[in-house]
Amino acid sequence: MNSSKARFNMVEQQVRPWQVLDTRVLDALSRLPREQFVAPQWQALAYTDTDLPIGHGEMLLAAKIDARLAQDLQLKPTDRVLDVGTGSGFLAALLSDLAQEVVSLEVQAELAEQAKARLTRLGKSQVKVLHRDASSSLKDLGLFDAVVLGGSVAEVPATLLSLLNPGGRLLAIVGDTPIMRVERHTCVTPGEYAVQSLWDIVAPRLHGFAEHPSFSF
Repeated sequence: MNSSKARFNMVEQQVRPWQVLDTRVLDALSRLPREQFVAPQWQALAYTDTDLPIGHGEMLLAAKIDARLAQDLQLKPTDRVLDVGTGSGFLAALLSDLAQEVVSLEVQAELAEQAKARLTRLGKSQVKVLHRDASSSLKDLGLFDAVVLGGSVAEVPATLLSLLNPGGRLLAIVGDTPIMRVERHTCVTPGEYAVQSLWDIVAPRLHGFAEHPSFSF
């Protein structure tokens, strides 16, 4: 496989048509060896327009989805980012070229270790991968300028919103199959958020989060 040509075709034929026009995102994608984020048996499909299995029931989302998430986070080079659901580490690697620091959480220990090793090999020293359950308290991690969820949720967890600095953005795929949408929640002041519905997509559930919160009356 000619990886350079495959990356070029992926960007031009899959990513740009999905309204990803941010040159920083496109340049970062053009440099990122996507074939290194999947098992050997899937490497020939690394640049195709499809989700790929990475083990433990998790998937590497199609590149156009990660690219649009990265674009719609509206990152600045000085931003501190929380990536929830490391998976293969591909989105964390992409974000690391757009922000100052990325903290990435993965509930599956094996995937966390694999992603950590992969990112180290690629020289992504600004990414810190933690084996953590993102549905538990994360206050010890401090506040972030941006939070992105690498899978879908029934609704945005308040615990993650509370980690945003004023002006910070959280991006999540929200809803239930077959209707899901990407929402951007911007922290106006602590506890107050402006919500925008951006685009429709269906994605696998983010591990560790309940389908819907339980209510008692």
